Amino acid sequence: MNLRRPRSLKWSLVLRIAILQCVMLTLIIVVIIGAMLATGLIPHDYEDGTMDVLADAVTRDANGALVLKENSDLTKLRSEVPDLWFIIRDKQGHRLREGTVPVAYQPFVGLLDNISDARIDLAIGEAAPPGGKIRWTDTAAGNVQIMCGTKGGLSLLRVLGQAPELFLQGILPLAGLMALATLFVTPWVVRGALSSLGRAATAAGQIDIDKRGVQLPLDGVPKEVTPLVDAVNAALSRLDAGYARHKRFLTDAAHELRTPVAILNTRLAALPATPERARLLQDAARLSTLADQLLDLQRLDRQAEHFGPVDLVLLARNVVVDLAPMAFAAGYEMAFEPAKETLVVRGDRTAIERAVTNLVQNAIDHGGKAGRITISVITPAVIEVLDEGDGVPTSERERIFEPFYRLHPQDHGAGLGLNLVRDLMQLHGGQIEVLDGKAGGACFRMIFPA
Repeated sequence: MNLRRPRSLKWSLVLRIAILQCVMLTLIIVVIIGAMLATGLIPHDYEDGTMDVLADAVTRDANGALVLKENSDLTKLRSEVPDLWFIIRDKQGHRLREGTVPVAYQPFVGLLDNISDARIDLAIGEAAPPGGKIRWTDTAAGNVQIMCGTKGGLSLLRVLGQAPELFLQGILPLAGLMALATLFVTPWVVRGALSSLGRAATAAGQIDIDKRGVQLPLDGVPKEVTPLVDAVNAALSRLDAGYARHKRFLTDAAHELRTPVAILNTRLAALPATPERARLLQDAARLSTLADQLLDLQRLDRQAEHFGPVDLVLLARNVVVDLAPMAFAAGYEMAFEPAKETLVVRGDRTAIERAVTNLVQNAIDHGGKAGRITISVITPAVIEVLDEGDGVPTSERERIFEPFYRLHPQDHGAGLGLNLVRDLMQLHGGQIEVLDGKAGGACFRMIFPA
């Protein structure tokens, strides 16, 4: 089974929103540029169209002279600007010239050595592109000076060629700022939107088998998550109804068993004392114990606020007195070893007495029919039941407390006694341990809160 860590909704939203912002920002810029190209807004104001084409086309021949490499942009420029003129020169004195320089701009030809960058126009303060431009620029032929007109338009391919630079210098920084804002804002927004789910999760964590009618709160839960919460609440309701039916069945079955078992015991007691009568009485006692254990399952719902003071010494002594005849008949000796005259804890007296009884009966059933069964009450608040049988293997010391589990399948018990002891100890905030006995066998230790 492949168990993967759950994905974070918060960071999934942050990542997706950041990516969406980058994509949308890029699309917006592309659409704006495309619209400007389609409507002619960019070519109307763009003044470097001719110079861009010439800079891309200029190169050198085998002798180092400046030449123009014919390409689609240059061909298109020649067709769109019949009176194309330009002068291209380098610092070594090479010069490339075509067309006739307008008369008004000819005085600048003799001053090219003294001009690095210029916009030439006949009108002062004219908003439209100038009639000519002079600029030093880097080309395939090296750094050259170009003087030309400005009638060429903006090339779409040149715009697309500038897209990576535009992305790195324009879109990427802006997208980064938006992503940082998203990184800080989105977790706060998601945390606020899902705060109600935190309350529902807290309520779910408090669900316990002893609590009925628990429902997860729906206040403030986003409508997208409401069906899930409703489904969980419906499942909790079904579990409550099923548990109630289970409890009623166990209670009714236990009460129905007690009457025929009592009648059976009465009739068996009237029989002559024979070995067969003794075995029948033992079997009837097991039936009576089973009925009592089923009723004890229902008593586990009793809450701690109903607890009262319980003297463990007195309680254990009463169990020894009640079960001593059964132990003697099974071939055991019994010993009672209290560390003090009284040792009081808070709890349910009947439940604790039933737990100790179950442990002593378990020792009688599994102690090997010989040796001694010892019940000890020691400080601060511990009851121990020891036998001298075969003990409990270490690998089985957890499983024997599972309901209906029997260490030896041929045993006559129902496998509920030790399970009840564990549940009763948990109800009292204590625990039950299985250890090796001092003289072999098993030692069951009931540890109560001091």
